[in-house]
Amino acid sequence: QVQLVESGGGLVQAGGSLRLSCATSGRTFRRYAVGWFRQAPGKEREFVAAISWSGGVIYDTHSVKGRFTISRDNAKNTVYLQMNSLELEDTAVYYCAAKFGTAATLDYEYNYWGQGTQVNVSS
Repeated sequence: QVQLVESGGGLVQAGGSLRLSCATSGRTFRRYAVGWFRQAPGKEREFVAAISWSGGVIYDTHSVKGRFTISRDNAKNTVYLQMNSLELEDTAVYYCAAKFGTAATLDYEYNYWGQGTQVNVSS
């Protein structure tokens, strides 16, 4: 069983930065891929970025456009999402999710989900 807890959300002005954290429990965390997804009001949940157990990464290049960086610290059982140059369109609830093995972009491939953290970007 893997439990996930997101933190680091909040209110930020456009152009600013935030770093989200996804703290996990479980002895085999280092064998899991972790993905970040987000859901804006009235929209479907969408993929943002993911990192495999080996460190391989995938980004949604359309929405991220080189502004976000995903990383993991296996010693701390934590995955991070550094978000720079935030835009109004980045406003959403951000969720982290975990699956065994390699990273994936489809939400149904992930078995474990956190409760989400709200990110609000203001003009």
